Amino acid sequence: MYPIIIIPAYQPEQKLITLVEALLKNASLKILIVNDGSDKKCAPIFTHLKKLPQVTVLEHAVNLGKGQALKTAFNHFLTHFDSTHRGVLTADADGQHLPEDIMNLATAFSKDPQSLYLGARAFDKDVPWKSRIGNNLTKLIFRLLIQQSLQDTQTGLRAIPSAFLKTLLKTPSNGYEFELDMLIKATKQNLTMKELTIKTVYNDQNRGSHFNPVIDSLKIYFVFLRFLVFAAISGLIDFLAFSLAFFLSGNILVSESLARLFSGTCNFLFNKELVFKSKANLRFEALKYALLCVVNLVFSYAFIQSLVYFGANVYASKLIALFGLFIANFAIQKLLVFNQPEDSIKGIS
Repeated sequence: MYPIIIIPAYQPEQKLITLVEALLKNASLKILIVNDGSDKKCAPIFTHLKKLPQVTVLEHAVNLGKGQALKTAFNHFLTHFDSTHRGVLTADADGQHLPEDIMNLATAFSKDPQSLYLGARAFDKDVPWKSRIGNNLTKLIFRLLIQQSLQDTQTGLRAIPSAFLKTLLKTPSNGYEFELDMLIKATKQNLTMKELTIKTVYNDQNRGSHFNPVIDSLKIYFVFLRFLVFAAISGLIDFLAFSLAFFLSGNILVSESLARLFSGTCNFLFNKELVFKSKANLRFEALKYALLCVVNLVFSYAFIQSLVYFGANVYASKLIALFGLFIANFAIQKLLVFNQPEDSIKGIS
């Protein structure tokens, strides 16, 4: 059985009707469309869609964002379809996804409904700059934080197992950043991700897309940016504490220990309350963070001592150690320290 097709739509054009009618040539398909607060000028399009067989149109009174539109459809799926339907397939309303690619992904998912399938676009020179920039940035960040390489992290064409949908409904993000959060949660839950190459279609340089390459990219990376800001503040506190302690004691181990104790306390509170906004148990997270600080202390002390042994300035060595630990610490804290409890997915490898 094919997955239920979900199409979030905001200010759609006639091409949405064309896509839906092409898909309905397969009589076994069922389609959920979410009108995400579109203007009244789009009413004729949704009126037409409501009359089509096997199509259900859900509506938001105002624009709530792509992520929320998807969650609205996920909730409808979970409350209105039985367990014989193994999952859903999301597609965009702007004509970027060809009917044959949607059906190819649906067919692949039907054979393996326990994996997350992604329709991966080929990003060549003909792809609009804002799409190339957005995808390359997310690929880089995703590789750094999750240690997994995907060809297309921003594709809207995805086949999602039904067991994963309840987890996604609890995701707080509502905009385009929801799709990156989906990949992060899939990784954390050891959900297998498979990519299927699809054709890259951009009509009129993708002007129908509502993705803003600056604003929406900032939303996607806002957690990382918050971490960067507070890591810089904590790093400055760490360096000043180390410098003062070393000036007074002349001992690298004592200075590094005091600096880590002082800056680590500040950094823990920053990250828990302001960066990851974790609501998990304070004592458990504090214990995990303390263990991370001990590991950091060992590595940073050994690194600083090694650089000083080979003639480097002790203060310059400290700065290099701080910078070197930054990326590793973000990934560790995101995945292990401030890791929000999530429901396990039964039957998913």
